[in-house]
Amino acid sequence: MKNILQQKLAYLFPTALLQELSEVGKLAHYTKNDIIMDVNQELHSVPLVISGSVKVLREDVNGNELLLYFLEEGDTCAMSLTCCLKHSKSKIRAIADIDSEILFLPAEKMNEWFETEPSWRNFILESYQIRFNEMLETIDTLAFLKMDERLHKYIIDKIKVQGHTSLHITHQEIAEDLNTSRVVVSRLLKQLENQNLIKLFRNKIEVLKF
Repeated sequence: MKNILQQKLAYLFPTALLQELSEVGKLAHYTKNDIIMDVNQELHSVPLVISGSVKVLREDVNGNELLLYFLEEGDTCAMSLTCCLKHSKSKIRAIADIDSEILFLPAEKMNEWFETEPSWRNFILESYQIRFNEMLETIDTLAFLKMDERLHKYIIDKIKVQGHTSLHITHQEIAEDLNTSRVVVSRLLKQLENQNLIKLFRNKIEVLKF
């Protein structure tokens, strides 16, 4: 595993810390739509995305989900960090958006590295800032954008995270992420296609302009 971390995370952490990550971390593999972390789950480790993409969602009292943000290679979830440090239960659900590898790091190492490893401290502080900005962006999107604009932004965000312009996804999956109906999503996707922004196929969207 050390070689994998060296290849993926050398730009974030020095060799000595990468060695320690490989010794104490547990690498797990997930396929698309696997639940990585669930609401009310007790958290004893912090996830670090080694490869793939993870979507982080919030659930309301009726079981409806709202997409908060995506995590990609080299990202961690600030909300899970907070839960681990406070020994509280998860407030979010994390799902593999595509096949992904996640390194789970024990919570007890978080404070230790924060005090002794400048690269880890900078990584955590930057992660908090990035996730905070993304959540503000989500709030702005809900408050100020119409559904067609939200949909287009959602598609653009996904292709940026996944690194290619083809999205293998159903209209129902999009509807669940945006907390709307499949009929609305299908109608708005057709509008985007008529504007030559996307091309629709069965369970696939090809992004033409972004």
